[in-house]
Amino acid sequence: MTMERREFDALIIGAGGAGMRAALELAEADLKVAVISKVFPTRSHTVAAQGGVNAALANVLPDSWHWHMFDTVKGSDYLGDQDAIEYMCRAAPKIVYELEHMGVPFSRLDNGKMYQRKFGGQSQNFGGEQAARTTPAADRTGHAILHALYQQNIKAKTHFFDEYFVTDIIRADDGTVLGALALCIATGEVMMVSARTTLIATGGAGQIYKTTSNALINTGDGTAMALRAGLPVSDMEFFQFHPTGIAGRGMLITEGARGEGGYLLNKDGERFMERYAPNAKDLASRDVVSRSIASEVRDGRGCGPEQDHCLLKLNHLDEATIAKRLPGIRQTCITFLSIDPVEEPIPVYPTAHYTMGGIPTNRYGQVVAPFGTGPEEPVPGLYAAGESACVSVHGANRLGGNSLLDILVFGRASAKHMIKYLKENRYHLPSNEAAIEQAMARLQRWDRKGDGESVTDIRVEVQKTMEAHCGVFRTQDVMDEGVAKIRAFRARMDDAVISDHSKVFNTARIEALETENLIDNALATAKCAAARKESRGAHSRLDFTERDDKQWMKHSLFYLQDERIEYKPVQMKPLEVDSFPPKVRTY
Repeated sequence: MTMERREFDALIIGAGGAGMRAALELAEADLKVAVISKVFPTRSHTVAAQGGVNAALANVLPDSWHWHMFDTVKGSDYLGDQDAIEYMCRAAPKIVYELEHMGVPFSRLDNGKMYQRKFGGQSQNFGGEQAARTTPAADRTGHAILHALYQQNIKAKTHFFDEYFVTDIIRADDGTVLGALALCIATGEVMMVSARTTLIATGGAGQIYKTTSNALINTGDGTAMALRAGLPVSDMEFFQFHPTGIAGRGMLITEGARGEGGYLLNKDGERFMERYAPNAKDLASRDVVSRSIASEVRDGRGCGPEQDHCLLKLNHLDEATIAKRLPGIRQTCITFLSIDPVEEPIPVYPTAHYTMGGIPTNRYGQVVAPFGTGPEEPVPGLYAAGESACVSVHGANRLGGNSLLDILVFGRASAKHMIKYLKENRYHLPSNEAAIEQAMARLQRWDRKGDGESVTDIRVEVQKTMEAHCGVFRTQDVMDEGVAKIRAFRARMDDAVISDHSKVFNTARIEALETENLIDNALATAKCAAARKESRGAHSRLDFTERDDKQWMKHSLFYLQDERIEYKPVQMKPLEVDSFPPKVRTY
């Protein structure tokens, strides 16, 4: 394989909201910035975000960033780091106003201010009445934000490498990150991008599950890169299942549908959320609503011929409201279900949605991890932001509307620290040719042709295994069996092939590389889940039903090489305000 070499001040891996917000900050500082994306930038998965971005603007109901912080800490089931949560919630209004000035067409009130809708887990006055904190652009908020950020980056002359697949980050012998190796999807040519700073912003790993709201590109590439580089990933056992995926298909029905007044029904026509969350009802946090729907189905109160889903009722709402606030949802239902939600309810069931864990960082976006046997410290030159990172503002359960906020706040924060780092580290370090050769060898492995097991078949089995063994409800025996199966998949990949033709297509090679990434993410998720002997947030165990703060108020750190799991304490001390101590979490 021939290899092109390029040099930049900053390399951004991933062109979603986190990557493009960081790139914009860097490019506007007159730095030479490269963004590598395996799809055209505006097809990054941020484009699929529907409901809105949280910020305590108080445009509809009274609000405060301190109330937002409380709700986020509580929603995280007290596993979120309170310094990072305070930083995010305080920054939120400024972030949203910045987007408005960039041209994001947020929905408006009659008085011209930005509209805000109700979302799950939000409250006024530290757990009081429902808040309205989520700022939408109808139900296409991610689409509007991503396109605005892309246009601003074009104006700022950010350099985009579209449809390139990053295979591995390259580290010096002292651990400093020197850039990354990338494969051009169209030609198969390899490119080494050397950079003084590198940001991983590759999104989540929802494709480890068979039924997911995530696009096919969400294969956990960034977290797998970190694992192969000897770094840990944190809190991977906490995977969010969104309560309202289209039953049997996984496509998302935004929480905004319930925020606009929709509600859930079982086969008896009962509004069952009143039994599980008497106060918040259908706007309880996502883990609570997902478990409630799964419980209704498990207990024989599901809807349809197979009694395998519940119903989301919107047809009591005014058609004009649905047309104005939920136009994309209406069109999705008509296109994929031949159902108009103006006329009949939508069949829904929890779908794999969001990776709460990821590459551990501090609130500046620096990747923090032990190197060798030393103490935990920032990895020189390496940053992570968005769903591929774990800062940790979501803890054990993310609140709806905080994902767009997370990528924007910490994409920007990462860039600001990268600018500082670049001023202190003005020159490129020598290349590490041995590390590049090792990454190249991994690529060349997938030129294999001939007889053997198909990579595609293994990928499908991984997804089915995770769905069956690490779903909404979990038990020890089932998870242990899942871990064993995933280990076996890793071994089977050693003999798998992608083609028996004379020419190996690049898309097939990339599917193999993605499948390796999926298996590593699945192993981290299942192994950490089997190790955590409690129920907390999205990690719900039938054999350990209570939260155990004495033993498990800590973050997991998973290392790939020896499947080692270490733990570190949760940061309970905020920056300036009093901390929120753990208490019973009810809605």
